Amino acid sequence: MGGLGDPAICIDSDIAAILATQGVEFLLSGEGKVPLSSCDGKTICLFFSANWCRPCRTFCPQLVQLYNTLNTKGKNLEIIFVSFDHDENGFKEHFKPMPWLAVPFATNLHKRLSGMYHVDRIPSLISLSLDGLSVGEDLIGLIEDYGDEAFPFTKQRKEELKAADDAKCQGGKLEDLLAHKGRNYVISMDAKKIAVSELVDRTIGLYFGGHWCPPSRSFTKQLIEAYNDLKTSTSTEQFFEIVFVSTDRDCKEFDLNLSSMPWLAIPYEDRTRQDLCRIFNVKGIPALVIVGPDGKTITTNGKSMIALYGAKAYPFTESRIASLEGALRKEGEALPPQVKDIKHEHILKLDMAKAYVCDSCRKQGKFCAFSCDVCDYDLHPSCVEPTS
Repeated sequence: MGGLGDPAICIDSDIAAILATQGVEFLLSGEGKVPLSSCDGKTICLFFSANWCRPCRTFCPQLVQLYNTLNTKGKNLEIIFVSFDHDENGFKEHFKPMPWLAVPFATNLHKRLSGMYHVDRIPSLISLSLDGLSVGEDLIGLIEDYGDEAFPFTKQRKEELKAADDAKCQGGKLEDLLAHKGRNYVISMDAKKIAVSELVDRTIGLYFGGHWCPPSRSFTKQLIEAYNDLKTSTSTEQFFEIVFVSTDRDCKEFDLNLSSMPWLAIPYEDRTRQDLCRIFNVKGIPALVIVGPDGKTITTNGKSMIALYGAKAYPFTESRIASLEGALRKEGEALPPQVKDIKHEHILKLDMAKAYVCDSCRKQGKFCAFSCDVCDYDLHPSCVEPTS
């Protein structure tokens, strides 16, 4: 048998034998002592955690749900809690809601076991299967992303899940992307259920936002304007739809947010919201992902397109944006490089690709503006009144 740092121990040795060599004679359940042999034949994970650790307390309820779900499905999973608590009272408080087993509390035992399994942070969950994921491969992150679908926590399962995500991102059935177990619909602002099948063959904008985020609230107004423009156009009305993917903090906030939106949404209680954030690697909001009629992702940068071009960006393809940029260059070339306007004391210079509010008509402006280098003053080209 190798030393404490020997990785072979972590993979090939029986957990009961390992614990026995560390002086552990029994395990604890919520009802009392249980023999080490109670783990025989089960998929075993070690859970390194502590009551003083906020991330541990946050993750624990999710792990409880996963444990109960998998055992209800007959997956025969066992988790063994290894405490990093400072004293036995902290250990008991933390272990109280856990439905699995625990190593009896000992202040030095967690140091020995964490060294053996190379644990350098908590919470950590270590799978003891031959192909189990290590701490460095982040089993907890995998569970947070996929829930009970992460079982049996192997490298092969992680690769399968990643491949499924890539397939959805690169193009597949819209139902696979937007529907979920027992739900084949999205909802409208008035809580009507719209079958996902009705959205097939349309260009879909997946809008990631939250009411708590000021930039998101601001972009929502821009997106509503572009959406309404597209919906009132006979050429695009039937070919474009937006589905809101909420990052709101609770259902009440979600309802408030959706009440102002003329489009559809993933139900708040559905984990598809988290799945879509992961699939499209959404790290910040607001974000707008455009999925084409063929189910393939056109762009993850729909927000910038809407901010610059509004409804004119449809169908959000590279060729469309190139065409718009070419038209803008021609528009700019036809304008003088500078003007003197009777409404302003300084010379105004032509500025391209700028979003602004016109100081004359007070309306939003985009692309070409005549701007002052001295002060914050901008005019639509059509609002310029040249001096004689």
